[in-house]
This record gives sequence, C-alpha cells and structure tokens, in this order.
Amino acid sequence: VQLQASGGGLVQAGGSLRLSCAASGRTFTFSRYPMGWFRQAPGKEREFVATINWRGDSTAYADSVKGRFTISRDNAENTVSLQMNSLKPEDTAVYYCAGRLTMYGPVWFERAGYDYWGQGTLVTVSS
Repeated sequence: VQLQASGGGLVQAGGSLRLSCAASGRTFTFSRYPMGWFRQAPGKEREFVATINWRGDSTAYADSVKGRFTISRDNAENTVSLQMNSLKPEDTAVYYCAGRLTMYGPVWFERAGYDYWGQGTLVTVSS
C-alpha cells in the first residue's frame, strides 16, 4: 500500500492550498477505509488535523483548523484531499495522509489507530 501526498508549498498568510493524497496497492480497497490528515511542525509531535469516514459523509477536525480546512475524498479516484483556507503561520508543518484498516470504519482522531502513512508534504506559511 502506498499513500502519495502532494500539493504542499509556500504561501502567504491568508492564502490557500489544496493537498491531495493518492492511494494505491492491490490489498488496499481505498473506498472501504477511513482516512486522516496529520501534521508535524519542527520540534513538535505529529498532531491530528482532519479525518473522514469510508463513505465520505462524516468528517471531523482539530479545533485549530475547524472552519478553515475541509477534508474530502473521491473513492472512484482513490484520493483524499485537504482544502486549506485562511492559512496562518502556525499551520506551517509537514502534512501526512494516513489510512486506517478498519473496514467501513468511522472517523478516527488518534494517530496510533492508523496503519498506513504517506511520505508527507511540506506546507510553509509566511507572515
């Protein structure tokens, strides 16, 4: 199973970015599993950002991004996205997508519950 994250970059405060994560692998039926986005800033632990259930009709967000970020998925294309608006310097981090091997599972907040991780994409927000 491979998760390939993309879309990171340098943006000014107040700007927007859209991250995407493409899943591949014969043993991973993407549409059956919940997905999540996490981030890790320099010197800090990896933290939860957003999660979406297998069907895409239930989402949850960290309080720090609620109202600014939107997670979505396209099960036909095996992708999960994170639309990030009104970016702040404190959003600067490496962003990771993750997959949880709980078939038809709900949203999931805890990092330890995810089984597959992408390589990360760097988001830098300048002030």
